[in-house]
Amino acid sequence: MDIRVQLLSLVNSKNILNKDSSSGFTLSETLVVVLLIGTLATLAIPSWLVFVQTRHLNTAQNEVYYAMRQAQSQASKEKLAWKASFREQNGIIQWAVHPASVNPSNANWNNLNYNVRLDAETTLQESNGIKQIQFDYRGSVSKPPLGRITLSSKSGGKAKRCVIVSTILGAMRTAKEHPTTNNGKYCY
Repeated sequence: MDIRVQLLSLVNSKNILNKDSSSGFTLSETLVVVLLIGTLATLAIPSWLVFVQTRHLNTAQNEVYYAMRQAQSQASKEKLAWKASFREQNGIIQWAVHPASVNPSNANWNNLNYNVRLDAETTLQESNGIKQIQFDYRGSVSKPPLGRITLSSKSGGKAKRCVIVSTILGAMRTAKEHPTTNNGKYCY
């Protein structure tokens, strides 16, 4: 028995020593793999950037929608007029929800993502560089006309997201870009 164990260990040690010394990858194999990875990255990066921009716009649209809903809810709850205000400060779009009696410059401002900008399709009333919509004590739009806020990406692209106040009662909806215009607007 002892001899078999010694023979097996000797055979195993010889197999280890006699392994082929040409194991590994050649330079041409490595270059092919590097080229394939580079090609895949080149194809994937633009799609990834569009995906990230769209996510930023969706998040900003949700924040704008909930800011308007919060102003409407607070107006009904407190039986006072409330506003949802939007401005651009140092290249960043900001929003605030505050009573109509409060000066917007004294409101608590929140930032949207820095890659998002107000699009030219925005039609909310503007006063002193601040776009706003006001809801009365019932949650209705107290100062027509109705409006929309449209967001797009600073880095370009066709993606747009908007929040539209569609009735004087304060009904709101969200929308995104369409390939054709409706009254000169792509977000409807």
